[in-house]
Amino acid sequence: MVDADQTFVIVGGGLAGAKAAETLRAEGFTGRVILICDERDHPYERPPLSKGYLLGKEERDSVFVHEPSWYAQHDIELHLGQTVDAIDRTARTVRFGDDGTLVHYDKLLLATGAEPRRLDIPGTGLAGVHHLRRLAHADRLRNTLAALGRDNGRLVIAGAGWIGLEVAAAARTYGAEVTVLEPLPTPLHNVLGPELGEVFADLHREHGVVFHFGARLTEIVGQDGMVLAVRTDDGEEHPAHEVLAAIGAAPRTNLAEAAGLEIADRAYGGGVAVDERLRTSDPDIYAAGDVAAFPLPLFGTRVRVEHWANALNGGPVAARAMLGKDIRYDRVPYFFTDQYDLGMEYSGWAPPGSYDQVVARGDVGRREFIAFWLSKGRVLAGMNVNVWDVTEHIQKLIRSGALVDPQALADPHVPLDSLTC
Repeated sequence: MVDADQTFVIVGGGLAGAKAAETLRAEGFTGRVILICDERDHPYERPPLSKGYLLGKEERDSVFVHEPSWYAQHDIELHLGQTVDAIDRTARTVRFGDDGTLVHYDKLLLATGAEPRRLDIPGTGLAGVHHLRRLAHADRLRNTLAALGRDNGRLVIAGAGWIGLEVAAAARTYGAEVTVLEPLPTPLHNVLGPELGEVFADLHREHGVVFHFGARLTEIVGQDGMVLAVRTDDGEEHPAHEVLAAIGAAPRTNLAEAAGLEIADRAYGGGVAVDERLRTSDPDIYAAGDVAAFPLPLFGTRVRVEHWANALNGGPVAARAMLGKDIRYDRVPYFFTDQYDLGMEYSGWAPPGSYDQVVARGDVGRREFIAFWLSKGRVLAGMNVNVWDVTEHIQKLIRSGALVDPQALADPHVPLDSLTC
């Protein structure tokens, strides 16, 4: 039984932390809820940072999870711009703030997220080098892209993952010249494999993006503190006014590691290892969102998922587990993207090497299709491109583990829901 005099502390003010706090109150918890955020902005959602807000289509206030007044109205003790630097598991305290404030917890949730991986090359200290993870990054990059568009400026993006491609689309929409450097042979190679990565390469080429595959950025060249060009390991030099490093994100596990919590192997994405209830190796400490590596029995593995839906759904599950409810986190991984006139949703888990067949239903050339990744006749993942209201059916196929006839799967006249009967 949870008593009113208990204190639940949440470290991390992103979507997972904010939704966990919301859920605690919605479930009737009347004890203290302390939410500690190292940013000065109120908790916000990250997808708009590379989509609507970056494009200038959404106002800044639209990204916040709650109105600023919501936290006081729900008796959430929100500490902005405060960093937690230690957890004492024996005393069950966290230490935070410039003055080293100590606060006791009965249950603790780590929702510390991830941080951009940094380029370890000469020139990263120049003024025109960007990352995109935080709202402040998006503020700066939005102004930068608008200026590049006005001045026919050039943006070089290191990395052809989701962030790199979404920013490329935004930059071209503003009118900037864009070059994307990627050491792998296609965009999104580690997510979609070579079969579907080319779809996104063609999309961006049609909009004027220049790709340079099979090459790694080795130096950013500048003068008077400003970017002039970049160099790659194949000896090429590309002119640039601004550079975006979009080479992935690393889970922010330093706090958990220092506290002696179990950390997942890098093969599973690193992160704080949690069980099906999002509980860490300490039964009073939980983890959710980008930092958590959770078991995925459906695929016989452990994963760490850096996407909006994981934070949206993981925070509430962790909160209910902290309240002692019998709950399991077993969501099928899901994410989405919007680039130019292409909208896409992806469900499942099918990294390269895990599947033996890719089946498409619809018109790939027109970018109106559903792709399925199969292993031994079973659907591991599905991606719908400009085809809507099918996510539920795709996830049902994945969950069923049913053997599926590839010809029926490819036939748009065969209803998807009939394949799981």
